[in-house]
Amino acid sequence: MATKIFVNLPVQSLDRAVGFFTKLGYTFNPQFTDANATCMIISEDIYAMLLVRDFFKTFTTKEVADATKVTEAIIALTAESRAAVDALMEKALAAGAKELKSMDQGFMYQRSYQDLDGHQWELFWMDPAAIK
Repeated sequence: MATKIFVNLPVQSLDRAVGFFTKLGYTFNPQFTDANATCMIISEDIYAMLLVRDFFKTFTTKEVADATKVTEAIIALTAESRAAVDALMEKALAAGAKELKSMDQGFMYQRSYQDLDGHQWELFWMDPAAIK
């Protein structure tokens, strides 16, 4: 059974993507970083491999989606609280992200943004008491 997740995402400019996500507070594993790719640490068990588009193409025989035009995936990440959702969202917007759909159902609170390469990220908090 898998114990970690690596999400591979194509980017136009590795430096630009690293700059954006650094402003959000993420760090990168230098052991998995070179001119073509970097490993962004989201949590102890979740990583995003940011791959220069031409390098990303070497891993697939399919056409690579242009995330600014089509939705390839929605990357959903939990937060500790509603305030944590808002704090990370504000960092994303200040770094140049585009705000997308938000949702507040009381027990679940979610805000979404599109990063500089068009990838859709969803930040959400769910009241633990509502899960029971």
